[in-house]
Amino acid sequence: MPRAARALAAELRRALETAGDPRRAVRQQAYMKSEMPFAGVATPGLRKIAVEVFSAHPQPSQAQWQQAILTLWRGAKYREERYAAIGLARAKPYQAFRTPTACPMFEEMIVTGAWWDYVDEIAINLIGELLRDHAEFMRGVLLDWTRDADLWRRRSAIIAQLKFKADTDLELLLAAIEPAMGSTEFFLRKAIGWALREHSKTDPAFVIDFVTRNAAALSGLSKREAFKVMLKRGQVDAIP
Repeated sequence: MPRAARALAAELRRALETAGDPRRAVRQQAYMKSEMPFAGVATPGLRKIAVEVFSAHPQPSQAQWQQAILTLWRGAKYREERYAAIGLARAKPYQAFRTPTACPMFEEMIVTGAWWDYVDEIAINLIGELLRDHAEFMRGVLLDWTRDADLWRRRSAIIAQLKFKADTDLELLLAAIEPAMGSTEFFLRKAIGWALREHSKTDPAFVIDFVTRNAAALSGLSKREAFKVMLKRGQVDAIP
């Protein structure tokens, strides 16, 4: 492990331990149902610490940036260290480093993180950004994920376009949703509803048609989520 990555990780952990509140840490761990403990640092404090540490340890190359992220991720003692790793992955100064070369790293973080707080942030903001910028490459990756045995790859494929609005690749979205419609997994059912709900803000007719045609196959959770916004807006009267 390179010395620079070790130094960054050590400084971040010291700062978290100094700022942490043990009572908050217990509450955070219980809420997140996490085996990994928390240091007990609230989100604003974590962001402040991360900005200070990352500014003191700039990453001059993509390889060093990835090494720093993976050092934080793999060596994490506290859950906040992994949140910081995601923050470093998303940091503006390193936008040029977020290319398909980084995709295996993001995939590792999704599979080993294996919980919604990590996965959703990575899928929506990092995988989603790669899909926008490198559509042909990432489309192939996500199509593979749609039928993967790993729950979190499949969830990521469903929600990767959550911020795409009118730019949503509907063929890809349906390819991600359709294999998961019969699943009893809560996180897949929720993801389907979430993705459809967000798209309903842009194209309600598409979502109404899709849910109506697939009402028998979709779970109640998926349908409720998909229609939530449209019910509030009066665009539909009832859930199929």
